[in-house]
Amino acid sequence: MAKYYDGTKILSLKDLDGERPEIYLVQTNRTGGKTTYFSRLLVNRFKKNGDKFCLLYRFSYELSDVSTKFFKDINGLFFPEDEMTHEMFCKGKFARLFLNGEECGYAIAMNDADMVKKYSHFFSDVQSMFFDEFQSETNHYCYDELNKFQSIHTSIARGQGEQSRYVPVYMCSNSVTILNPYYTQFKIASRLRPDTKFLRGHGWVLEAGFIKSAQEAAKKSGFNRAFEGSSYQQFATESKYLNDNSAFVEKMSGNFIYWATLLYGGKAFSVKEMRETGLVYIDTSVDTTCKLTISLSDTDFRINSVMVQRNHALMTTLRTFFRAGRVRFKNLEAKECFIAGIGIY
Repeated sequence: MAKYYDGTKILSLKDLDGERPEIYLVQTNRTGGKTTYFSRLLVNRFKKNGDKFCLLYRFSYELSDVSTKFFKDINGLFFPEDEMTHEMFCKGKFARLFLNGEECGYAIAMNDADMVKKYSHFFSDVQSMFFDEFQSETNHYCYDELNKFQSIHTSIARGQGEQSRYVPVYMCSNSVTILNPYYTQFKIASRLRPDTKFLRGHGWVLEAGFIKSAQEAAKKSGFNRAFEGSSYQQFATESKYLNDNSAFVEKMSGNFIYWATLLYGGKAFSVKEMRETGLVYIDTSVDTTCKLTISLSDTDFRINSVMVQRNHALMTTLRTFFRAGRVRFKNLEAKECFIAGIGIY
């Protein structure tokens, strides 16, 4: 068994349509080496072929000292004779990266998507992108992040005489929550199982890995042993989701308080609270007389229903219940409906 992460397998996969994917998502337990693997890959490709890369961050302040942040670890491990520097441009909005004085890539912030669009010609030579920590432990995402992510990729992928070039995006993260906006968008949550190793979608592939050596090293740490059994240590060492409860799907019966009806995928689902336990249950049997009916998409909108909003009181309450492990689902369809609703960022 490999001591550190190796991305050879996922890079060889085709997507669900049998095509070359453009989005590669990798999640493992902490300190498994996935960031190191892809950082080294980008540098090696530049040194061998001159392929430039783009580092994607969420916020502008993350570009501070970006060359050191990206290169320091792999510098000592793999490139001891090389030096990486950077310089800011466009009034400090972007960074140019230099390897031994030669421009090798860029670093940009997702929150500056409009600026990337305006100056997209600067990035027409980018061959690949790297987005580390795409799942946030603190749920701190950009406003309208998915649209900004798409806008930036569209801006970078055009140019060089093509309307849309192939520019793969490598995305790494620890296993934080299935409610992250990317899993919601790709409908990954309803398909992910505890034994899932690889998952394919339309244009994307996912690797759900576990690095045993990282777990063993973490468990030997005196600091980690002091917190043995905590939810964070399970997340860090066992690859369990930090913010999720794995006991999602089960059939429940009893006395319920009916909260609302959700419309999703052409079907209706009920949101109910179980009187005896206080658990929230997402069911497939609905009360047609309920006054609160929420549509989770434009295509599901009906008369006498309201469109979902991120700050809707019910959605806020459901997010709180879910993170406390107090939500159950009748089946996988009910689970997907729920996640589509509360996973709006």
